[in-house]
Amino acid sequence: MTAVTVQRPTWWQRNQRRLAPYFFIAPFYILFIVFFLGPGVFALYLSLHSWNGIGPLKFVGISNFKELLTDAVFLKALRNTAFYSGASLFVVTPISLLLAVALNARLVRFKDTLRTIYFTPIVTSSVAISIIFLVLYNHRSGLLNTLLGYMGIDPINWLGSKQWSKFAVLGLVTWRWAGFNAIYFLAGLQTIPQTLYEAAMVDGSTRLGAFFRIALPLTLPGLVVAFLFAFVFAWNEFLFALILTGRHSRTMPVALASLMTSQGNQVGAICAATVAMMVPIVLLTWIIQRYLVRGLTFGALK
Repeated sequence: MTAVTVQRPTWWQRNQRRLAPYFFIAPFYILFIVFFLGPGVFALYLSLHSWNGIGPLKFVGISNFKELLTDAVFLKALRNTAFYSGASLFVVTPISLLLAVALNARLVRFKDTLRTIYFTPIVTSSVAISIIFLVLYNHRSGLLNTLLGYMGIDPINWLGSKQWSKFAVLGLVTWRWAGFNAIYFLAGLQTIPQTLYEAAMVDGSTRLGAFFRIALPLTLPGLVVAFLFAFVFAWNEFLFALILTGRHSRTMPVALASLMTSQGNQVGAICAATVAMMVPIVLLTWIIQRYLVRGLTFGALK
């Protein structure tokens, strides 16, 4: 008789079914650790030190954060950023919702073309957009002041006025992100069965009532996402303010001020400003996850 040799499976053969999924998701986690989590932890570590980028590190504890609280430029930038973020939430988000409702209406034609137009500002260069708005806001020959002149209104110094400069930046931010958020709302509105609206009409509801009792509650997940995105994008915005008004404290956001906070190239102070920027974002994300996302069922609050 011939002996039959049974080859034992290798370690990989025994475990490949269990380990294969981890290899497929590994690239994301590797990139996340290398380019986000790692630099974030390192910035937190540097924020507790005094370092000029070349010499040895000197541990200073929370001294860098204490200096931020007395830095007039940073505090002014914090107020500016709070203005941009608050306005983005209560101006950009409602405009986005109205655009989505208009696009979702049955009477609107060329919906695909309009969606492309709304999404175009996102894929357009921020520098190019800013230069276009510089021309629009020009005090002497800008399109806005030209239109105001036809209506008998004196020209407004949009970019040089303390009163109007922040609204000029806000106008650009609104134009940039309103269409992007509208796409989220539109996706939510199009998942609502038409039969729900028909049943509401049969019960005597008006179109406005159907919007507040059906459309708005069922698009709440998209509203939460757009709400968070609007805050994060506005909180991290600095390029528009830099190009439109330069490094002026009246419009400078925190993201730009964090690059100018310290003197003498103190990397630790800059990292402290960066860490301080992350706190509101992390806090808002936690609040949304804790009190909103967990309470959403079928697109509405429990």
